[in-house]
Amino acid sequence: MRVLVLVMLGGCLGDIDPAWQLDHDRIIAVRATPPHIAVGEVANLDALIAHKGGPTDLEAPIGATAVLSNPPADLFTAVHFDLTKWEIDGRLVTEAQLDIARAELKLDAGAPVPLRVTFQFPDAGMLHLIADKTIYLGDSRDNPAMPPVTINGAPPGASLTIPIDVDVPMQVDTDPTYTVNWLTSCGTMHDDDQHHAFIHVLPADPKSGELAVVIRDRSGGVVWQVWPIVAQ
Repeated sequence: MRVLVLVMLGGCLGDIDPAWQLDHDRIIAVRATPPHIAVGEVANLDALIAHKGGPTDLEAPIGATAVLSNPPADLFTAVHFDLTKWEIDGRLVTEAQLDIARAELKLDAGAPVPLRVTFQFPDAGMLHLIADKTIYLGDSRDNPAMPPVTINGAPPGASLTIPIDVDVPMQVDTDPTYTVNWLTSCGTMHDDDQHHAFIHVLPADPKSGELAVVIRDRSGGVVWQVWPIVAQ
């Protein structure tokens, strides 16, 4: 997923929060379930959204469109609004369309065909939050399962309590080719894009909030987990 940064008039680089900061209005990750769909299948869409001064939540897109004005083989028809929600509808795609798209994109026979879609999500301000997500057509593949996670040497429970002014290690045991991002609104995250990271809460830092980890595979799949966290 490529998040598009919306810059307000009068803003400056010093106003940009670090990538690990959850206390900010932003899209953390967009999910298609499943991320790969065969002809006849349907992918549901949602996203993990962070909010300044509030908790993260799951939200459905309020708008969607194919990124290219003329995607291969007119595959934009798969981006579909079904009465109450946006979805990627493989029932509106044919095998013949996919074969044409593979030829245009110079893909191997039977290869999944990428379709980049721009999604809009509601925001508390006047602007919508916007992100791109690539969904694959022509085969079936699920999002990855949540791998084992350890926080301060132990599996996390439903909520977390960590010490103040101490490096608290955390790690995710997953495929080394997967992308891992740690985020928090409590303290400061270090090595936030590594499988092994740590959080440090200084005495003047916020001492409560959330901790999140987002894991992406190399096929467009994503999984995440969010925990309430308190430092004391």
